Order: sequence, then structure tokens, then C-alpha cells
Amino acid sequence: MPNIISFIKNIILSRSMLWNLAKNDLKERYSGSILGLAWAIVQPLFTICVMWFVFSFGFRTVPIDDVPFILWLSAGMIPWFFMSEAFITTANCIVEKAYLVKKVVFNITLLPIVKIASLLFVHLFFVALLVLMFGIYGYYPNMMYLQLIYYVVAAACLILALSYITSSIVVFSKDFGQLIGIVVQFLFWATPIFWNLTLIPTGYRWIFKLNPCWYIVNGYRDTLIYQKWFWQIPVETITFWSITCAVGLIGIMLFKKLRPHFADVL
Repeated sequence: MPNIISFIKNIILSRSMLWNLAKNDLKERYSGSILGLAWAIVQPLFTICVMWFVFSFGFRTVPIDDVPFILWLSAGMIPWFFMSEAFITTANCIVEKAYLVKKVVFNITLLPIVKIASLLFVHLFFVALLVLMFGIYGYYPNMMYLQLIYYVVAAACLILALSYITSSIVVFSKDFGQLIGIVVQFLFWATPIFWNLTLIPTGYRWIFKLNPCWYIVNGYRDTLIYQKWFWQIPVETITFWSITCAVGLIGIMLFKKLRPHFADVL
């Protein structure tokens, strides 16, 4: 508990540095390209526009729970864009910032947070776009939409917990970084993003609900479509935070154990 409090205090005290590092990280990622930072928005936006056209005018898919399929799909895709990219980029954060790792005065436990914060800039834009899409279809904002803040924080906590495991191992094994990409692809299809969990027999749904990504994707849909608060699904909420805390504890322990050897390997 004292370590967690100290960690939170360190984040608060370093908020100005984190802000600047996050902005610089976002700029560096797209430096050298003509559109620059615009690529962070253009690529996912193009994907959403293509899906909008295909499923609205091409396949003319059947609404799910009386909600246009494109809205149901977008409510799952936008949080997935954020999580999938974050899973991959945070895994490489220590390797990418090797010059900071070798500086004794820099607290490298902040590196995953920098990556997550830089990705949040883009994600918040798409959350606003998602709200706009729902508004176009007649689903206007209400108090329930404030719950999106909770699910954004929940997603960030999950990513941060995992990042301390993945970023620590990638320093010693580059192959592990490639494996993460495969796992992310598997998670995409194992998470009900393109498909509805109701397709799975009732007795087996609990297996898919153990996937923390399901909780986030379902949370966006509960907020925007089904108008359901997170405390109305207490079992799923407790399961998500239990898994996230357990992963975070393992990640912090592993990070602390391997941290002294980072500079020797990089």
C-alpha cells in the first residue's frame, strides 16, 4: 500500500514532465511525414468511414437491439483502437527510450504512463467523434455519457498494469515483442467487437467475460446504447478490477526485479 501511494504521489509531482513527454512522444511518432500528427487521426478515421459506408450501404446489416450496426460496431472499435495500439507501444517504451533508462535521475516507471497519455490525446478525439455519430442517428448525450470517463480510466489502468510486464520482458527478448502483436490479433477476435456475445451459449459466456478487454468494450456500449451504469454489473466490475490489480501487482514486482539490469542490456 505505501508503494502505491508513493507511486501516485510521484505521478502527481511529475505531472508537468509527463505532459511534456507525452506531447513530444506523439510528435516524434509522426515526425518526418507530410501530414505529421494528422496521421494519428486520419488512419483510424479512414477505417471508421470505410466501415460506415460498407455496413450502411454495402451489406446493409441488420440492427442489433434496434441500434444501427455501425453504431454498435463503432462503440466497440474505438476503445479497441486505443487498447490495441497501447498494448503494442507500451511494450516497447523502455527500448525506445533507452537514453532515459541510462540516466539515474529519471524514474523509468513513468515511461509506460507517457505512452498511454500520448495515445489518450487521440482517443479522446475519437470518443468525441463517437458521441457525434450517435447524435447524428438521434442518440443525444445525457448524464450517462459521463461514465465514459470511468471506462477510459479503466482501460488506461489495464494497459498500465500489463505494460510493466511486457515492457520489462521486451528489453531482454525482442521476440516477445512480436508475440504481443499476435496476442493482440487473437484478442481482437476473442473480444465481442464484430460479433455479439449472445451468439455464445449461456453456460460458456463467463469464459469470454474473463477477458478484461470485453469489460471495456461492453462498457462503452452499456454507456452509449444500453444506458447501464457500471455498478449495475457488479460481478463483471469486481472481476475486471481484481484481474487488473493482480496483473498490476505482478507487473510492478517483475519491473522492480528486472529494472537494475535494463541499462546493461540496452
